[in-house]
Amino acid sequence: MAPPVVHSLREQIREHIVEGIVRGRWKPGERIVERRIAVELEVSQTPVREALRELEALRLIESAPNKGVRVRNLTAADLEEIYPVRAGLEQIAAELAADRLAEDVSALAEHVARLYEADRAGDGEAQVRHTVAFHRELVRAAGNSVLLHTWESLGIGVWTTLAIRWLGTRQQSYAEEHEAVVEAFRGRDPRIGELVKEHVLGCAPRA
Repeated sequence: MAPPVVHSLREQIREHIVEGIVRGRWKPGERIVERRIAVELEVSQTPVREALRELEALRLIESAPNKGVRVRNLTAADLEEIYPVRAGLEQIAAELAADRLAEDVSALAEHVARLYEADRAGDGEAQVRHTVAFHRELVRAAGNSVLLHTWESLGIGVWTTLAIRWLGTRQQSYAEEHEAVVEAFRGRDPRIGELVKEHVLGCAPRA
């Protein structure tokens, strides 16, 4: 079984803000007030500021002098841009991790099992959580810290959340699509890198 993911305070705050944007609490162009979030969550403003900086680096929000921080007016085209970059990284990761995952694919299989449960329940939050965890585990299995850091810097969890829950981008079955990737690793498919690349590109929202 894959180890539980422990989120830092900054990550929890970031997820809280993303959730607010997804649910429409903060609409495009609307200001996000750092102090109010700190009071609401009973934390200092420092981790809130750090979370906002991360989201600005991901281009989800934007700041301007004397105007504060505001939600960007994102489109499907904005979200689509990240997928070719992510697909290239995961293609490399899959090729590097191929032998390792052919021997032990249990961590990926665990997330597939959880995705079957999420699909049956129509649990969007679980679909996002285990989809992201599946792909993080795949990249981690490559054993390349630079690759993992680069992948994580793209904010895959944030963009996956937005693509699935904000724009309504949905696959026919999250579990079945990811199980196909697992079986390709088990079967030592020589095209594993290309298959993973195609899988990621197939998840992209369409402008």
